[in-house]
Amino acid sequence: MIKAVVFDMFETLVSLFEGRTYFSENIAEDLGVDVLQFQKAWHEIEVDRSRGKYTIKEGLEIALNKIDAYSEEKVNLAANKRLDSLEDTFNAIPEESLQLLKDLKSQGIKIGLMTNTFSDERDKIVQSPLYPYFDVALISYEVGMSKPEPEMYQKMIDLLGVEPDEILYVGDGGSNELYEAREMGMHPVQCTWFYEKAFDPHIPCPILEDFPHAKRQCEILDYIKNNL
Repeated sequence: MIKAVVFDMFETLVSLFEGRTYFSENIAEDLGVDVLQFQKAWHEIEVDRSRGKYTIKEGLEIALNKIDAYSEEKVNLAANKRLDSLEDTFNAIPEESLQLLKDLKSQGIKIGLMTNTFSDERDKIVQSPLYPYFDVALISYEVGMSKPEPEMYQKMIDLLGVEPDEILYVGDGGSNELYEAREMGMHPVQCTWFYEKAFDPHIPCPILEDFPHAKRQCEILDYIKNNL
């Protein structure tokens, strides 16, 4: 019996491909630096940025210093453009996502959030209308661990107070999240309702035949009903 549903955030409840997208190549182009050099420096500290060691501005400063291109103006420009992109993402929260959370609450099902995020994304999440629905929110930037670390899944299990096989895990599949959810004893479902929005080289995860799929948010409720 499913007693809890744990969600990923990006490409699950909201999409980074809504409105103005802003990825590492866009940052490099805006700042007038070599794309490949910047991407290498930027991605080298991705884990540290996602686990709360550096804010976005601190990470930009480190990356730009590595390629001898730092200025405060460049850091502020890139950080502000990231915020513009995130504003578009969270201004376009699908009504279907909110309705799904409302329906789960009305059924007495616990709701968890497990997400790998940077400092600016964390800020947007906690300010969003989605956030009050979560009984447990594990945000990598806050908790110092990230998917697919088993410790993060175990912490979610412990805080929800249910057995692993009573948890439905819903995500797009990035960061090998679904495989680890299955390894931990949860029931993983790959959501594909945002899949067509993504574009190369930023598609977080291909369609995985190893897992059941949900093409619409409401199908999560059907899955729960069929597994009572």
